Amino acid sequence: MSWNAAQLPSFAGRTALVTGGNSGIGWYTALELARHGARVRLASRNAERGAEAVSRIEAQLPGADIEPVQLDLASLASVKALADGWNGPLHLLVNNAGVMAPPELRKTEDGFELQFGTNHLGHFALTGRLLPALLSAGSGASGGGASGGGSSGGGSSGSGPGDGGLSGARVVTVSSLLHRGGRAGPLRGEPERGYSPQLAYANSKLANVLFALELQRRAEAHAAPLTSTAAHPGVSQTNLMLNPDGMGARSRSRLIRHTVGRLVFQSAAAGSEPTLYAASVAAPGSYSGPQWPGGMRGPAGPATPSRTARDPRLAAELWDLSERLTGVSYQWS
Repeated sequence: MSWNAAQLPSFAGRTALVTGGNSGIGWYTALELARHGARVRLASRNAERGAEAVSRIEAQLPGADIEPVQLDLASLASVKALADGWNGPLHLLVNNAGVMAPPELRKTEDGFELQFGTNHLGHFALTGRLLPALLSAGSGASGGGASGGGSSGGGSSGSGPGDGGLSGARVVTVSSLLHRGGRAGPLRGEPERGYSPQLAYANSKLANVLFALELQRRAEAHAAPLTSTAAHPGVSQTNLMLNPDGMGARSRSRLIRHTVGRLVFQSAAAGSEPTLYAASVAAPGSYSGPQWPGGMRGPAGPATPSRTARDPRLAAELWDLSERLTGVSYQWS
């Protein structure tokens, strides 16, 4: 198959929130959603960078309905503040932001290992706190536009004319090919010995897939108008290797990103296409990624997660652990 962002259906009348939207895959995801009519809220930890990212999109798409919102996924208080300030339905949540392999052990504001706390727990808490807005969108309830941080927009909610066949609400969680290196033990709450940057990253990305698939199971069990999918970008040129909170703390990683990466990795724009595929046409409870051998490059389409990522018992254990650690319980009614 050959699918690309040009094949996105219309998102007119629909509101999307993209985490980590100030650069890389998140920025291109926000750009294409806005290009196809979505009302986009671009979440970034750094308010200045978020505003700059929005300005770059507006320069390409004059009149786009896009605004920055501030969100630090390494802070449960920041997650709560965004959710508390959200008004109106939310049709699409793209859990994209992440940090990759800081060389030394770092912790979130709440005391969790930085990668697990940011990549998984932050998004688990965000999705749970925004669940009422997602279910409102999925049920077609009225409520005007949507906002984060106190600003508001206009427009209709739910599916209808101009939606291009889209219906209900959808959550897309972005993982990685490296989820295959994750281990089940830490996701059950078993302590690890020492700190391995790569293993901690793999565990957080394994948690992303487990969460996405379990979210779909629970939505189905509650007959909720919500679809959950997961995606991975293959091997793409993103700022993960430049971020000083992660691999960018090593000068060698920055050098690889600027040299070899330009020749080997696909672009961030191409890397965003599995996310966009998962946000629109992918089947509920599916995993998407590049289609060429090895899953590192190529057009977007269906992919297969690891056997561990498809383990429903482990997913349920991770869910229970995540509720305990974040204090967020999903309210389906």
